Amino acid sequence: MMMVPVSLTDQLMPGTLEYAIHRLIEERIDTSSFDAAYANDERGRSAYDPKVLLKVVLFGYSRGILHSRRIERACKENITFIALACGQAPDHSTVAAFVSSMGQEQIVDLFTQVLLVCEEEGLLGGTHFSLDGLKLSSNASKEWSGKHSDLKKKHVNLRKKVTEAIAEHQQADRHGNDPDGQRREQRIKRLEQKADRIEKFLAQNEPKTGKRGKEIQSNVTDKDSAKMTTSHGVVQGYNANAVVDGQHQVIVHAEVFGDGTDSTAMAPLLEGTRRNLEAIGKEAPLKDKIVSADTGYFSTTNLQACEDAQVDAYVPDPKFRERDVRFADAKRHRRPTDKHKLKYKTKSRFSNDDFHFDDALGKLICPAGNALYIKNRNFSTKDGYESIAYQAPAKICRACPLRAKCLQNPDSKYGRQIHYKKDQRPGSLIDQMREKIDTQLGRKTYGKRLAIVEPVFGNIRACKGMDRFTLRGKLKVNLQWMLYCLVHNLGKIAATPAYAPAA
Repeated sequence: MMMVPVSLTDQLMPGTLEYAIHRLIEERIDTSSFDAAYANDERGRSAYDPKVLLKVVLFGYSRGILHSRRIERACKENITFIALACGQAPDHSTVAAFVSSMGQEQIVDLFTQVLLVCEEEGLLGGTHFSLDGLKLSSNASKEWSGKHSDLKKKHVNLRKKVTEAIAEHQQADRHGNDPDGQRREQRIKRLEQKADRIEKFLAQNEPKTGKRGKEIQSNVTDKDSAKMTTSHGVVQGYNANAVVDGQHQVIVHAEVFGDGTDSTAMAPLLEGTRRNLEAIGKEAPLKDKIVSADTGYFSTTNLQACEDAQVDAYVPDPKFRERDVRFADAKRHRRPTDKHKLKYKTKSRFSNDDFHFDDALGKLICPAGNALYIKNRNFSTKDGYESIAYQAPAKICRACPLRAKCLQNPDSKYGRQIHYKKDQRPGSLIDQMREKIDTQLGRKTYGKRLAIVEPVFGNIRACKGMDRFTLRGKLKVNLQWMLYCLVHNLGKIAATPAYAPAA
């Protein structure tokens, strides 16, 4: 037997993340908003200090320990967890309840308090903000997804299986001794629970509608989540977005969306960033500041949000690399069998993206520089969308040198006609952004985005292991995503001189 004395204080060494977590929560972070829920009454055991629970949760997340049972085990076996918990061992139900019961105001307050420490330690530059999104799986199964019509069919099939299983069980009972009777009863119970779950979901929830007005798939397990295509396949989860300061890669705002696209995410992300920075004492924190984002955020809605927020935005369109002379011979390096790259090939026929709107003339301009007139302001497409129909004069198209590349039928006697949805009408913001991103300054400024925001997601997902959500519902998942981003910011603070070992 070997007995070794252990000093819990000495386990928290300066310069480590656990040391920064301990010092910040004990000395800097105000956790009084949690005290009411953890106050002791006259009977029962003493309640755990919220500071202890917060420390073990944050440190657990930093080690990729996302489940409460594993955090409970670590508090009994891992000496660093024991030191942070002051020798206490909160059970998994206490840890789970602490996380899931956090309110939106509480997590925002914690986030801004840590952001204030980042500001005091000189980690915020406040001149260039870059944003991006990461699609992470949630605590939901994609097999429980479908339109309401699909879920109704699944419900009918489950009821049918229940009836068949009961009949099979009754037939086995008639023959006397049934060794599989208990197993059959358990199967019937599981099938009934699944059928009841779908029936309850259909009764309490309306069909989910997408941005185009059509029904999209709902999920019985987590109605706020969505199916999303990632480089690792299709996942059922959330699109986790973050706004990152360019100086030391500190996250200034974090928010999740139950939508795989980023075409409308700019407005809430900029508004959340403004609130957080104003909460730490900054005035007009976004005005004239640089904001960069990838092509997924290129939309009229997002560009208008940047205009309203008065930021200097750099959001390239999907074809900006094709216009960049530096990538002129990039295609020769692609393998002919690389199907993933084939979708970036230039189309032979001009699309809507090749037309632009001239504010001075108030008209739509074609690639040849000619103006189109509005043929119908209330045009309905085959899909039922309200659109605006533009058409070029036939005599202009007849003599146009780009006729073969513009018209589907070059021998047509009519001019080119295109349609724009009313909420996607081309405007000067799109044209201005294309011109801006094609300049030398635009490419140089946008080029900084990769170094600002991508390492942040690499740290969260690959280094820290926070690569999925364990909660359900947008409110709770958003809370957990903010905790993930909080851990990232704490890592930045841990590397500052104030929390580093003495020289």
